[in-house]
Amino acid sequence: MSKEHDRGMSVIVKTVTRLTVGLILLYGIYILSHGHVSPGGGFAGGVIIALSFIHLMLAYGKEAALKRIPSQALSFFEGFGAIMFLAIALLGFTGGYFFLNFLPKGEPFKLFSAGIIPLCNIAISLKVGAGLFAIFIALVLLKFEGENK
Repeated sequence: MSKEHDRGMSVIVKTVTRLTVGLILLYGIYILSHGHVSPGGGFAGGVIIALSFIHLMLAYGKEAALKRIPSQALSFFEGFGAIMFLAIALLGFTGGYFFLNFLPKGEPFKLFSAGIIPLCNIAISLKVGAGLFAIFIALVLLKFEGENK
């Protein structure tokens, strides 16, 4: 057997992960994009998206998950989410108020009908998803460091 098969969990867990991780990611994107119309939003969508990468890490090992999204990308997305959220808030000052809606509103209960709220949800999702996955990676690395002592 190769080293790739030695890492991670059993073949059954890897197969189920391979079949479900895309669906989990798609569901997180759905929750994120429909957060202004139904329950959900940036925080819940970010958590679900982060859980799809955590699922990969648990099944295949940390190397496989970090190959898909390196730690430098996590740092970038977390920072970009925070800057995007602050920029949306500050752009409201163009109309005189912090977080003023500067985008046109559409019809109620339509996907593109909430002004800046979907943009805020995307920013929050980037911040929460990258932050949660980075915390999980830090905990995994601390565990391995503790075992090596």
